[in-house]
Amino acid sequence: MQIEVRSLRKSFGGFQAARDVSFEIEKGQLIGFLGPSGGGKTTMLRMLAGLEQPDEGDIYFEGLRVNDLTPQQRHIGFVFQNYALFKHMNVFENIAFGLRVQKCTKKEITMRVQELLELTGLSGLEKRLPHQLSGGQKQRVAFARALAPQPRVLLLDEPFAAIDAKVRKELRSWLKETIERVGITTIFVTHDQEEAIEVADEIMIINHGSIVQKGSPYEIYKNPLTPFVAEFIGDSTVLGDISYLRGFEHVEGDAIIRPEFVEIGNEDEISCLHAAELGIVRNVCFRGTSWQIELEVRSHVLVAYRSLEKEMLEPGCEVYVLIHRVYVFNEVKSGAVENTCKHVKVKPPVLISNIR
Repeated sequence: MQIEVRSLRKSFGGFQAARDVSFEIEKGQLIGFLGPSGGGKTTMLRMLAGLEQPDEGDIYFEGLRVNDLTPQQRHIGFVFQNYALFKHMNVFENIAFGLRVQKCTKKEITMRVQELLELTGLSGLEKRLPHQLSGGQKQRVAFARALAPQPRVLLLDEPFAAIDAKVRKELRSWLKETIERVGITTIFVTHDQEEAIEVADEIMIINHGSIVQKGSPYEIYKNPLTPFVAEFIGDSTVLGDISYLRGFEHVEGDAIIRPEFVEIGNEDEISCLHAAELGIVRNVCFRGTSWQIELEVRSHVLVAYRSLEKEMLEPGCEVYVLIHRVYVFNEVKSGAVENTCKHVKVKPPVLISNIR
């Protein structure tokens, strides 16, 4: 189902949860509302569901204004963060609940529940009570229950927040595959950037009640429109004047350096030694697939990644630091600025100490 929101506003006392918000969602898309806590994500989701009424603005489903319709009349499926399963009902009964409210026949209920048990990988667990299920299984039951009445839109409020990291990663892939199979328009709220990038077709970055940027995960990551977006998506360092860095001139506005823009190592590991700076390793953190290195370069702290295949660096050692590019944001434009020294031969700095 296609969704359109026009000039939506919502306040709670002096707090503005939605500030003149407008957007469109195409039928069958999986959209992530991503942003910090208190940014307005859940309020927008609840207004779409009919659980909160906007102060101003309109919500349209397939061209029909739904502001005055109840959640049931909007045909919304809602999955809550804490599952909200009925503790005294088994898996079958929980999934069947909405179908009984719709007064479906016993045969229709059985067929639909069995279909959803198979879809969600819960076959064989239909007689278990919620306390007999794992967190991942509970979330699948909640998902199946929301899908049972065949809603037109599925809304999920931080659906993986209560699940441990390993199961959460498995459920992300499962959710994306299942939504694609079902073909239902879906919106989920999260403050986890990795989750949004992995699951969503499109992301809406929400902060202070406004949509800061909308686009595919790749588009937003490669072309952030504001320093906030650049910092929120990916690990970034914010700098002011960058003219002190080799290969960069003074520019107005904020500059962002991401770890993947930074190359570190000894003289044999740096691709353009003549364009490199000298840096001191201040901290080393194991990230599972790489080392995260905190560096001091000309009294500024930067972050870089280093492959586990390379020699480990120790805090206090001196390294070459090649900054390939930075993102610059000002009132005129935003975009990447490349290191000009990579194309001009200059004398490289001298590394005093060796990597341990």
